[in-house]
Amino acid sequence: MKGVLYLVPAPLDFGCVQSADLRDTLPMATITKAASLAHWVCENAKSARAYLKRVNEITPLCQPIQALALVELPREVHKKGDHNGNFDARALLQPALEGHPMGLLSEAGMPAVADPGSSVVRAAHDLGIRVVPLVGPVSLLLALAASGLNGQNFAFVGYLPQDPQERIQRIRELEGLALKTGQTQLFIETPYRNLAMLQALLQTLQHNTRLAISSGLTLESASIASDSVKNWKNKPVSLNNATPAVFAIGR
Repeated sequence: MKGVLYLVPAPLDFGCVQSADLRDTLPMATITKAASLAHWVCENAKSARAYLKRVNEITPLCQPIQALALVELPREVHKKGDHNGNFDARALLQPALEGHPMGLLSEAGMPAVADPGSSVVRAAHDLGIRVVPLVGPVSLLLALAASGLNGQNFAFVGYLPQDPQERIQRIRELEGLALKTGQTQLFIETPYRNLAMLQALLQTLQHNTRLAISSGLTLESASIASDSVKNWKNKPVSLNNATPAVFAIGR
């Protein structure tokens, strides 16, 4: 019999100064399943071991961390993503073909959602390997729920261009779509670019467009704000430039 591929969520505190107690963000069933897996496909082996060490503090791992089989996704997958179908991940799932259960892990949140991993999930389906997503935090959905924007019609558009002019053009495109259709537009930025993104948004968006920003979700220091662009401009900004954030715009 073939093994099962478990999609194992991780806490959202990767790269943050604070760390959340795993039991505050993950169900015990997810933590227990993670502890039972000896074979992993991960975004980064170092951060995967750090996560599994935290799991081990709650429930013992099936093997010592050093004995676990951790295979990283290729570097080009990290840089360009694997959502477009260009990477064949079937070779990474050989343990599952031999009957071993496997885990798929990204650095934060749910793998394959705003993170690498979709190629592994596609490969599992192609190979007839059962795919089981486990319960855990997804920053995009938490941010959307807390934004006050349209949760019935929304789109995640990934990262915006880094070039200033291209970014302004993209912001205007997304705003036009949001105002015309009512579809909430969600996007993210790499650490230490949050303030530059906020500045570009406030300079580009119309006054009545609503802007929501969620940062440090699930942490005690979490920051969630949603207001019109006009009001954003009239209040002090306390956005942490180093903490992962989700931006949303809409009516």
